[in-house]
Parts: sequence; C-alpha cells; structure tokens
Amino acid sequence: MGVLDGRVIIEVRCNELTMRDRNPHVPWSPDEIAADAAKCREAGASIVHFHARDARTGAMSGEVGVYADTIRAMRAVSDVLISPTLGASTIADPHERVAHIPLLGAEAATRPDFAPVDLGSFNIDPYDPATKTFRNETLSYVTNIAGLRHEIDAIHDSGVLVQSVLWNVGSARLLGAFLDMGVLRGPVYAHVLLANTFLAAHPPTVSGLRALVDFLPDHPDLHWTYSAVGANALSLVHAAVESGGHVSIGVGDYHYNELGAPTNADLVAEVVRMVRSVGREPATPAEVRQAFGLGA
Repeated sequence: MGVLDGRVIIEVRCNELTMRDRNPHVPWSPDEIAADAAKCREAGASIVHFHARDARTGAMSGEVGVYADTIRAMRAVSDVLISPTLGASTIADPHERVAHIPLLGAEAATRPDFAPVDLGSFNIDPYDPATKTFRNETLSYVTNIAGLRHEIDAIHDSGVLVQSVLWNVGSARLLGAFLDMGVLRGPVYAHVLLANTFLAAHPPTVSGLRALVDFLPDHPDLHWTYSAVGANALSLVHAAVESGGHVSIGVGDYHYNELGAPTNADLVAEVVRMVRSVGREPATPAEVRQAFGLGA
C-alpha cells in the first residue's frame, strides 16, 4: 500500500491575486503568509501555494527577494510544503516567468518543494452572466510547447517538483504526452483547475471534474488535486475524495462570504471534517514528502 492510501492532501491556495474587498483575511506580506500557513498546517493542510505580493498594496510582486523572504518566514514557523507561483498570465515570457525558481532553488533555505506549470494556452476570459459581458477580451495566456519544456526543465534542474496544472482535456492529454516523452518524470502531481468564470476551464461541478479526471493519463504514481476558481470548492470535496483525488482550496480562489468570510485555516478545518466524514484522514507534510520523494 502507498504512503497516501487513505490520506488526503489538502493544499491551500492562500492569496492568488485576490484583494481584500470581499474577504479581509487574504495574506499579502511574507509574515502574513507565514502566519496563515502555520494556522493552516495546524488545521490539517500539508501544502501552501502563494503569490508574492506587495505587503502594503497587495499588488503582485515579481521580486525574487519577496519570494525568498516569504519562504524563509514560512519555514521558520511550519513544515508545510511550499509552492510559489510562476506568475501565470501576468508574465508573458516563459523564460522570465520561471526565472525566480532557479534563484530560489540555489539555496536549501529558499528552495520550494513544488512549482506549478499550466499545461497549454488559454484565453483569460472571465465572463459575467449577470451583465452578459466579458471582464476582459484581450488577454491570452500563451505558452507554446518549447516554452513549457523550458519551464519544466528549469524547475527540475532546480531540485523542485513540477505541479502540472490542467485547465481542460487538452491539458490532460499534453500531460500524457510529456510523460511519454520523459519531459515530465514521476511522481506526478496533477492539479485539475476548475473555474466558474474562466470559460477555457471546466466548470466547478461534479460533471466538470469527472470529465477532466477521466482523461488523466494512466500512470502508476500520479496523484491529482482540484481547485475551484470563483466558486465554493467545498461542494466537490466528497466527489473528489471518493474518486481518489485531493483538495486545493483557499480564499485566494474565492471569498466564501456565504460562510462569513472565513480564514484559510477555517476552510482547511471544514475540509478535514468532510474528509473524516467519509473515513479518510488529512495527509501530513511528512507523508506528502515521502509520497513524492522529496527530502526533509
């Protein structure tokens, strides 16, 4: 039996590019992110994904020093595994997008455990059905195969594990091709990104989840998680867990005002309650490290 049999990885997507107008608990500064991560770890999380942010304004920061300060602060208070962003569509050039990972990986104290790579090119097309308009009609997230291979190679060479982010069936098929080619190596951590307003992604419903999961490549050491951008991810916990998946959740993706503007730790605690209700347990950071062959 594998080390994660019966265990569910809970990953926290702690801030993304989210401001505080809908939920005041979005962490921005390195110290805020670290404190949030420690509380999430105590509640049952094992991985924390973060965007480097300006401590005062919340604007995205691309400064390597901010990433490094955040990772050091997190490591000082918690043993959670760490996954910083690559900047996604906010940085057009894939070489620039991944440039901070080798710099962070050069020192053990700042080396992340995971780094996400979005497999494909997509329109960033948030649609508002209430107004029947797109909030953006000009932004595309473009990464060709050569750019994706560069990102993956740079992450691997830094001693960091790739998290393969899947927006649709095409992403899942590309994951299979990269595994077949040896571009990506196991263990595989696949992230099924569902979204309420991004039309390039599958909808955050049970059928949307299953339609993508059904196309995951057959790999003996593949683990998958899901997130729900712009939607309440709690509605899919049971469907994902009962299908062998894991859970990624956080106020970076959705405000959860229907729960009274909770903290990330509050969300983790609710996921743990739901996971235990079906006879499963949250995975510890040590168990996740062992499952993915990551050093202590």
